[in-house]
Amino acid sequence: MKRSYLVFTLLWFLFSIPSANGHEIRPAYLQIIQVSENSYEVFWKVPSMGDAVPKIQPVFPSSFSIENLKTPNQIPGSVIYYYLIRSEESLQGKELYIKGLDKTLIDVLVTVTYLNGEKATLLLQADKDSSLIPGQTSAMGVVKTYTILGIEHILLGIDHLLFVLALIMITKGKWKILKTITAFTIAHSITLSLAALGYVDFPGAPVEAVIALSIVFLALEILKNINGEQTLTSKKPWIVAFSFGLLHGFGFAGALSDIGLPQQEIPLALAFFNVGVELGQLIFVVFVLGLIKLLSLYKNWPVYSKKIPAYAIGSLAAFWMIQRVVAFWE
Repeated sequence: MKRSYLVFTLLWFLFSIPSANGHEIRPAYLQIIQVSENSYEVFWKVPSMGDAVPKIQPVFPSSFSIENLKTPNQIPGSVIYYYLIRSEESLQGKELYIKGLDKTLIDVLVTVTYLNGEKATLLLQADKDSSLIPGQTSAMGVVKTYTILGIEHILLGIDHLLFVLALIMITKGKWKILKTITAFTIAHSITLSLAALGYVDFPGAPVEAVIALSIVFLALEILKNINGEQTLTSKKPWIVAFSFGLLHGFGFAGALSDIGLPQQEIPLALAFFNVGVELGQLIFVVFVLGLIKLLSLYKNWPVYSKKIPAYAIGSLAAFWMIQRVVAFWE
């Protein structure tokens, strides 16, 4: 009973996060490319949910003039703005501020490419909405930025967390859990790397729908296990974790493609985005196992609580699946 009640508690926590469709809160992306000694092209991509677009925008120093190059382009999940900024002064060393960022949960990944080929990368967040624009970013700066992005992606990716939670719920024994989570990690690391490097490509919408379906499948397996039916998932959960982990890797790759990779540091950025995903996943697993230990101190959970988490997980995942399939035709 204790594990069922744990899942019910975690589901309540996860549902309280503002995410209607199970996706993580995607970062915004600001790309600045120097095209002449005194001018820069600016590509500003803001995540959206339907017609709702966060009221955030980059603010450059007053010495820079701003010109709209194109009308805003609305694509599924984002709005893209194009600007040209000019000044007699260099952008390097000047302050960049994202207006309205402190009122959101969105991160902003900023990349700057100078005429001499040097690149700068920085990450702005709600509690750090401004920064001086550096010259070339060090390898350590790339490591820090993409590790943070990886951690945040998994911890804010509600569908991925529900899948891991369902795996833990159906898997009995610490060593079995370790093997299962390791199999999931290896699998999604493989497909994340292959997709991010351009060796394989799957359309994002079907992948997201089948990810939701994978959670529905685990919810059904949990119910079978509760009813005393032994399945392949309950006997050898690492096989199912590896199989679906390959699919989840494509989901991670889709998020990484939205963020972008610095062209001069692709292997390093990819490796540490993956490291960040694994660290975030480890944080969640440790939290779940710790809560199991804590809740095991109370022995008298009600009988009806046993199946509630499985139905809750399955119902939410089924909703996501239908929502994502319907989105194919919009």
